[in-house]
Amino acid sequence: MGLALTEAAACLATGDVPVGAVVLGPDGGVVGAGRNRREADHDPTAHAEVLALRAAATTLGRWRLDDCTLVVTLEPCVMCAGATVLARVPRLVLGAWDPKAGACGSQWDVVRDSRLNHRVEVVGGVREQECSAVLREFFAGHRRD
Repeated sequence: MGLALTEAAACLATGDVPVGAVVLGPDGGVVGAGRNRREADHDPTAHAEVLALRAAATTLGRWRLDDCTLVVTLEPCVMCAGATVLARVPRLVLGAWDPKAGACGSQWDVVRDSRLNHRVEVVGGVREQECSAVLREFFAGHRRD
């Protein structure tokens, strides 16, 4: 989670919402990393999780990440939860829960939906206070009185 938090912090330079993600390979080493880049890249799909999954697939030379773990600072949205399922990731470790848009147990539970062909184990609340604080500080700086 520390590496994901480092990725999240790098978002501040581009004005992106500070969310970071890493994909750990079968040996526990990082095979992919990403951070939100929607503002930087002008790309609505440039979420931390999608970029980390793409990087991992490139590193490993395969789209099936069925022996990897996705670690992310904020509960994934519907798009990112779907990408996690489609990549066959078996385990998701998340920091802060997202009660407004989370799709891994908060608003929806895409990753554990029995109607899909793959389900993901979710380990939530890892370093939750740190992950939440990064987001709170970011949004506090963007709110108008």
